[in-house]
Amino acid sequence: MGRLFGTDGVRGVANADLTAELALGLSVAAAHVLAEAGTFEGHRPTAVVGRDPRASGEFLEAAVVAGLASAGVDVLRVGVLPTPAVAHLTGSLGADLGVMLSASHNAMPDNGIKFFARGGHKLADELEDRIESVYRQHRTGEPWDRPTGAGVGRVRDYGRGAEDYVAHLLSVLPNRLDGLKVVLDEAHGAASHVSPEAFRRAGAEVVTIGADPDGLNINDGCGSTHLDLLKAAVVEHGADLGIAHDGDADRCLAVDHTGTEVDGDQILAVLALAMREAGTLRGDTVVATVMSNLGFTLAMEREGLRLVQTAVGDRYVLEEMKERGYALGGEQSGHVIVLDHATTGDGTLTGLLLAARVAATGRRLADLAGVMERLPQVLINVKDVDKSRVKTSAELGVAIADAERALGATGRVLLRPSGTEPLVRVMVEAADIEQARTVAGQLADAVKAALG
Repeated sequence: MGRLFGTDGVRGVANADLTAELALGLSVAAAHVLAEAGTFEGHRPTAVVGRDPRASGEFLEAAVVAGLASAGVDVLRVGVLPTPAVAHLTGSLGADLGVMLSASHNAMPDNGIKFFARGGHKLADELEDRIESVYRQHRTGEPWDRPTGAGVGRVRDYGRGAEDYVAHLLSVLPNRLDGLKVVLDEAHGAASHVSPEAFRRAGAEVVTIGADPDGLNINDGCGSTHLDLLKAAVVEHGADLGIAHDGDADRCLAVDHTGTEVDGDQILAVLALAMREAGTLRGDTVVATVMSNLGFTLAMEREGLRLVQTAVGDRYVLEEMKERGYALGGEQSGHVIVLDHATTGDGTLTGLLLAARVAATGRRLADLAGVMERLPQVLINVKDVDKSRVKTSAELGVAIADAERALGATGRVLLRPSGTEPLVRVMVEAADIEQARTVAGQLADAVKAALG
């Protein structure tokens, strides 16, 4: 069995990879590890537990709640809410632990478990490793030390979670959205209620699609990974913009009034300028990953803003932001983190802030997003190669240098070994799409020849 925890918690096919037994065992292990770390010292511990609408979340929630309560942790069950809402409530309610059951943008059969530490922050890697180690240790038969009598955890539903979260979102909005017409695609996911409620209460006229979760239709042809429905709806309704979330609403992508996609890089660019104007962009710095479009890099340079780039993954963006005290970061995929108001990517917050910028300036989203020109980007996955030699192959190094010379200052090459598969991702950006395709094809052939 490989490592259970990935870059975003434990994830797999529900009831196959991610079973009730695993969910219960990990929850008990988490309670014991946090107790050993002193998190619960001097008080009776409390956990916030939420989920997205997947059918499997019902039995997995029951398993997590049972595990925590059996380990002496009181549980506040908040029901179906976005991941960032569970993180926020973990902090605002003073809980010692938060648990979210979701597989984010994955298809319905998958599910996942994500733990949050006190304050709503992602658990440190060393704590995840310790939880996994303790789980495996007891899985082989060593009995748990279990409380009895009044020592067992108590379970109650916390019915104000949605209201608390919406109130938080509205409290940090810089201005109202009166006069805007917005289409929201909720991916039949966790934000299907709270996101439209927040936009309406902020003053927007709201049209919703993908907001009827039945446990089986999450991310099914809708949401941030399938934008065609949103593009059509924005044009059909004559809306000012559209916002798309994924299943657990930690992502946000947008569509302008013409039905054109506005990706995470463009959203970051718009918010960066808004935050600089408001004096909240600390260090005039934005954090993004190496996969950000070169057009974003050039736009930030032109606007006099500093760009710090990290490895791919919102966890690395967040780590850099927390370590250096930066206020804004994110990914092209729509994970946007505004650290003054959220401890994780928050798609509803991002959408509200983007709409607020449109309302405040009176400018079209297409105009605001035009601060950066998205350069053509070609990505090729080269399979069945020795990805460990990407950085050491002299032959490949020559091919990369030749490609970079051909592209000049208005192009970029990135070769990245996959973290989970035997393949290398070749990404090429250029001002001209045909040049990007040609160079990418040549580099892919070079990868096969050098590493095959």
